[in-house]
Amino acid sequence: MTAFRTTRDVRSTPEGLLWEPSARWVRGRRGEVTLVDSRHPVLVWEPDVPVPLYAFPRDEVRVDLLRPARNPPTGTHTGSRIFYDLELDGELLANAAWTFPSADLAGHIAFEWFGRVGRGLDHWYEEEEEIFVHPRDPHKRVDALASSRHVRVEIDGTLVADTVRPVLLFETALPTRFYIPREDVRLDLFVPTAHHTACPYKGTADYWSLRGDAPVAPNIVWSYPDPLPAVAPIRNLLAFYNEAVDITVDDEPQARPVTPFTESLERRKRN
Repeated sequence: MTAFRTTRDVRSTPEGLLWEPSARWVRGRRGEVTLVDSRHPVLVWEPDVPVPLYAFPRDEVRVDLLRPARNPPTGTHTGSRIFYDLELDGELLANAAWTFPSADLAGHIAFEWFGRVGRGLDHWYEEEEEIFVHPRDPHKRVDALASSRHVRVEIDGTLVADTVRPVLLFETALPTRFYIPREDVRLDLFVPTAHHTACPYKGTADYWSLRGDAPVAPNIVWSYPDPLPAVAPIRNLLAFYNEAVDITVDDEPQARPVTPFTESLERRKRN
């Protein structure tokens, strides 16, 4: 019988890992082949990495398809020393899996996620729902709330959006994002791009860049045309990076936050 836990069970290791047992049924596939079918997964947070990964008991992994890595990397995944190549249908996927050095996680194997790093297993499921990029953090919350706040967005002194019907998206550890109806955005000032990103909490986003030569990063505006059900109110609305534009809410200017996106936005602007 599985013991029921009424509190979070996050544990730490001497190597700096945090880990927590999960009650979710998790499966990982490469194409149509199931490599992981686990009812006892463990969530693992590596130092200085804001999102978790799963690790799985060996007996819930197709270890028969794993081979000792021919060229294991160094300095990755918290000093892991044992890496595996995945051999499947004549294809060899280098360093697709690994074990963590911690004794607490002995007997567990983790996998790369294609949606996160461009290699590894390309389909993941929690229960019957497909998940993307990385596991959703049980300590993180995302809420999309309709609002009547007056939100104005300016770029280099030009008003590009003005609304009193935004949807505010509150996401743990990130600034509030203001999603604005398209009718309240000067879309004539922007051009759609081929850029897309995927989020395990929201879905897949489309992007726009500002026309002209204003000193702002490309892909400054995004929208989720088909968001995940939990954030359905943001469907087809437009959001701006608070880190790179000037936002006023109810006549109160908002400070530009410093987030993990700040450096990449500055770098994209310079390029």
